[in-house]
Amino acid sequence: MSNIFLTVAIFCVLWGVVSSIIIVSFLSNHGVKINYFLLRLFLPKYVVQYRKITVEETGKAGFWYYSFVTSMISALVLAILGLLLKS
Repeated sequence: MSNIFLTVAIFCVLWGVVSSIIIVSFLSNHGVKINYFLLRLFLPKYVVQYRKITVEETGKAGFWYYSFVTSMISALVLAILGLLLKS
């Protein structure tokens, strides 16, 4: 049972990576300078910038903001469950 939780957690992380790539691409197209060398360090900042820009443009946060946040929280919860059930 724990392997199922861990496998789904890995898929959630992969979806979060896809979401972050799309967020960075969106910001790059909107003139935000992206530091690719320190991308993992600055990713939370970029996610907040994406949310701010999409709220200004459309009045609500963009889909990829919610996609990223939901997938990362889900991955964390599922990984913890999988590790707890493994022991």
